[in-house]
Amino acid sequence: MHIVVLAGGIGGARFLLGVRALARRLDAAGTPTTVTAVVNTGDDVTMHGLRICPDLDSVMYTLGGGADTARGWGQVGETWVVKEQLAAYGAEPTWFGLGDKDIATHLVRTRMLDAGYPLSAVTEALCARWQPGVKLLPASDDRVETHVVVELDGQTRAIHFQEWWVRYRAGLPAQRFVFVGAESAKPAAGVLDALREADIVLVAPSNPVVSIAPVLGVPGIRDAVVDGRAPVVGVSPIIGGSPVRGMADACLAAVGVECSAAGVAGLYGARATGGVLDGWLVDPADEAAFGSGRTPAGLRVRAAPLWMTDEDATAGMVAAALDLAGVARD
Repeated sequence: MHIVVLAGGIGGARFLLGVRALARRLDAAGTPTTVTAVVNTGDDVTMHGLRICPDLDSVMYTLGGGADTARGWGQVGETWVVKEQLAAYGAEPTWFGLGDKDIATHLVRTRMLDAGYPLSAVTEALCARWQPGVKLLPASDDRVETHVVVELDGQTRAIHFQEWWVRYRAGLPAQRFVFVGAESAKPAAGVLDALREADIVLVAPSNPVVSIAPVLGVPGIRDAVVDGRAPVVGVSPIIGGSPVRGMADACLAAVGVECSAAGVAGLYGARATGGVLDGWLVDPADEAAFGSGRTPAGLRVRAAPLWMTDEDATAGMVAAALDLAGVARD
């Protein structure tokens, strides 16, 4: 079995822990299973001369056992000497924290990119150290960055997503999101092959606007998902009307979508009617919101506990998604 996951952010990283756990159980039961994660690059940014890929790194550190689970991002046991020295020099930006351990990752990535290696090859090289147990692929080897159009200092401006998210804590009302470079980007090496060979495609409970939309916005990826033979099942990032993590509510408001499991289901849409999903997994708290005309035509909805409290609970979510898709697990 080949499972492909579209993912981004901490929610995607934690979901992949459950996907990997279930894959290992299937392996042990005699069903060889591989997992490929196609990861958002819209958060990527260059700061202090270093190329930073927050979502790829979050997934890599989490699956590699090096993530700071208490803080929710970066590496465990991080120190901040370089950040403090940069601040002493007055080097901007001071609002984005680069830890000393994290800087080593960015130094290696930047040096390899400058030498001409594509991001997919760089990611593979970095994963050789972390051994995440799944294949990590950036959505694109090309520059695709999410910018946010806001009103700032009396002017309409586009700022990088990281500035909007980290510096302003999504407090500036977003007028719209722009995926800079997406229109000319190509899927990274291996992405279309993975989707072509998939037995199931899972959409992780990541932010649908700034984590999943930039992935689907790379020309060729959405078509490969929609036209592929594999069933596509999404997992709701909203439980009881609130984001499981982060500020997805601010992002959904900017695109005029209700912050609810039903709202996000409508945003993705059913594959049978031009959307991307065949199935939609929601928490029992949201099951009653479906029906009465709120379920997109052609979309199968099922409830299962979606709180990712530990690896076993998350693996149970993944198993429910496979069952919803009708994918045999034995």
